[in-house]
Amino acid sequence: MAKKQDHQYLDDAFAEINEELLKTFISKHKDYGKGNILDTGELGIVFRINDKLRRLQNLQESGKEPDNESIRDTWIDIGVYAVIALLLRSGKFKDLNLNPEA
Repeated sequence: MAKKQDHQYLDDAFAEINEELLKTFISKHKDYGKGNILDTGELGIVFRINDKLRRLQNLQESGKEPDNESIRDTWIDIGVYAVIALLLRSGKFKDLNLNPEA
């Protein structure tokens, strides 16, 4: 991953992370498609986020460093799931498709 910029403003740093969320979403969406989300709906997203939070809790309580996905990657996944949940609630997740150029 490219080195992150040093930002002068919080909103610029926020926007940079949102760009990373988008890239992660597009990459994973191409692998998974919509079915896994549409099959289980918002409750499925709640369970997926809960799994990620439990993983973070376990790592914090144990003081261990993860063997696989980084803690940062786990937070990125939680952020992506939150956006997917908002898109699902609005109907856009079901009704829209990725831009073919994405």
